[in-house]
Amino acid sequence: MREIVVRALSGIIYVALVIGSILYAKESFYAVFYIFMMLCLYEFKNLIHLSYKWTFVVATLIYLNFIETPSLVSKYLHFLLITSLFVPVIYQLFISKITLTSSKLGHYFLALAYVALPFAMLIQVPFIDGEYHPKIILSVFVLIWISDTFAYLVGSTIGKTKLYKKVSPNKTVEGALGGLVAALIGGYIISLYLTNIALIHWIIIAFIVFGFGLLGDLIESKFKREAGIKDSSNFIPGHGGFLDRLDSIIFAAPFVYVYLHIIT
Repeated sequence: MREIVVRALSGIIYVALVIGSILYAKESFYAVFYIFMMLCLYEFKNLIHLSYKWTFVVATLIYLNFIETPSLVSKYLHFLLITSLFVPVIYQLFISKITLTSSKLGHYFLALAYVALPFAMLIQVPFIDGEYHPKIILSVFVLIWISDTFAYLVGSTIGKTKLYKKVSPNKTVEGALGGLVAALIGGYIISLYLTNIALIHWIIIAFIVFGFGLLGDLIESKFKREAGIKDSSNFIPGHGGFLDRLDSIIFAAPFVYVYLHIIT
């Protein structure tokens, strides 16, 4: 009983911090998510045994660079950067043993590509024409939370077909489909009540959030399996680490950024 209470309280505090920082002001959004990035980077460095302290400095510079809205040319460069960095990371999910972490230099670039760059992209998501629209990034988080919650509920009740057993034995195809349907319904509701972005865009964003969020969850699970640990840390009692809570949004945010700022 005590564990359930602790888990519920820590979860409420985490969600309140995310929502409060987003809605209060863009400065609080920048500050809180910078702290989140540093904590995720710390956990990931421990996960892959990276000793380079310069990683925090470079990650900070990347983050600060994205606080100013990038120019149109920069956005296309960012698209190429995302593609060149994330394709190799996704590839690691489908091989028997992760190879990107075979050297210290590989560790260093992997940490920047897997944590720093996604957070830098994430803080650009709510900016349209230079104006801060907090409901956009809040809606992306809501889609992640809805998808994860219904994937768990559906998977734990009727899930039978394993999705990717050797990486995450508890995930099922039925659960994943439940998460997808919930995300699509969430996108429909968001388009009606939360933002002025058209329904078709929120449906596409829901697909992006579900698909890349699931990939992010699986990839982090594989990193943890390689490291032989259950959670990235115990910073959030009952929930593990910040990387455990943010792995889906970390992986999905760059692709939401690409869709909102380049494709549309």
